[in-house]
Amino acid sequence: MQIQVHSDNHIEGSARLAEWVSASVASKLERFDEEVTRIVVHLNDENGQKAGAQDKRCQIEARPKGLQPISVTHKAESLEQAIEGAIEKLSHALSHQFGKLRSKRATPLPANEAMDMPGQDALLHADFLAEQQLRAV
Repeated sequence: MQIQVHSDNHIEGSARLAEWVSASVASKLERFDEEVTRIVVHLNDENGQKAGAQDKRCQIEARPKGLQPISVTHKAESLEQAIEGAIEKLSHALSHQFGKLRSKRATPLPANEAMDMPGQDALLHADFLAEQQLRAV
C-alpha cells in the first residue's frame, strides 16, 4: 500500500510530519494492505494563521483494488486529532465496504437444503403449504 501525504501552505509539511502520518496510517490500516493500492492524505488549516475551533482538517482517500475510491474527512482542534479521527473513519468505511463484498460472495444454500434446516423460514414454508392444502379441500 502506497501512502502519500500532502499539506497546504498553512501547515508546515516537514518530513517528520509526513513520516508520522504515514506510519500512523500504515499501522492502523495494515489489515487492508492487500486490498488497497494507495492512500492519499490531505492536511489543511482552514483558518490559516488565525486560531479557531475545529479548523484543522484531514481528508484521506483510499483506492481499493477494482473499486471506486473512498474518501473521509475529519475536523478537529489539533492536527493530531484530525488525523486520528480520519483514520478511524476510513477504517470503518473500509471494513463496511469489504464486509459487504464478502457477504455478496457467500453462496446461498439451494432451496431444498434451506427447507431441510430447522428455522423460521422452514416453519413459515410449512405453514404456507398446510394453508394451501386446506384451501384446496
